[in-house]
Amino acid sequence: MTNATVPLTRRRFLETARRDLWWVQPLLILLVLGSFGVYATWAAFQGKNYTWGPYLSPFYSPELFGDSPHAIFGAQPGWWPGWLRFSPALLILPFPLFFRMTCYYYRGSYYKAFWADPPACTVGEPRQKYLGERYLPLVLQNVHRYFMYFAVGFILILAWDVWKALWWTDPATGATSFGMGLGTILLAVNVVCLAGYTLGCHSLRHIVGGWRDQFSRKPGFRVPYRCVSCLNAKHHRWAWVSLFTVGFSDIYIRLCATGVLHDLRIF
Repeated sequence: MTNATVPLTRRRFLETARRDLWWVQPLLILLVLGSFGVYATWAAFQGKNYTWGPYLSPFYSPELFGDSPHAIFGAQPGWWPGWLRFSPALLILPFPLFFRMTCYYYRGSYYKAFWADPPACTVGEPRQKYLGERYLPLVLQNVHRYFMYFAVGFILILAWDVWKALWWTDPATGATSFGMGLGTILLAVNVVCLAGYTLGCHSLRHIVGGWRDQFSRKPGFRVPYRCVSCLNAKHHRWAWVSLFTVGFSDIYIRLCATGVLHDLRIF
């Protein structure tokens, strides 16, 4: 048998033989993720207009310190550095932020869109050699499993926020009554979407599977593994939908707090 030698050639940056619109997907991801990052950063540093009535923005929940009735430990802490403008969100957002940044799906998305590493399959990339995730800073991606624990806890906290969003206080009498507004529904939908994204996490699937690669040794873990796998199969969709719901929830509450919108009271 004759062996053929095929030379290995490295493509120049963005060089490709593809004739499809391969650049559309990374461009959309760049615009969407970039826009969300800009808005989330702006909203986090505002430190105001994040609550209205019984509603609390998911960007600020749980509110550990703050001026709203939702604050658990009271106003701004004395240990906060004077050179940094205080915002309750700065104590909260790093946890869901790092959970998403280290997510297996989001890695594949922003590696292509922001770093062009590579921009798409069979498209030339700017780097000269492959280092994987063994060195700084990419080795820090391994913390994903630990931030997953915090993300699961946030689902429970945000679900509690939905319950609190069902109780309205009359400013004149101080009496509390049960009711529902459009904001309540938005917060509830956000919890469902965040739960679908978080509970479909690859790391969580490994945990509920009993930390095993073979179920023959731990057959009792098959059921929870399959449940998480159902969500994991659509993990990319939950990732994008939950990104929009959490952002829109903050926007809606902010617009209500500033008087731009009036919350629709259902009952």
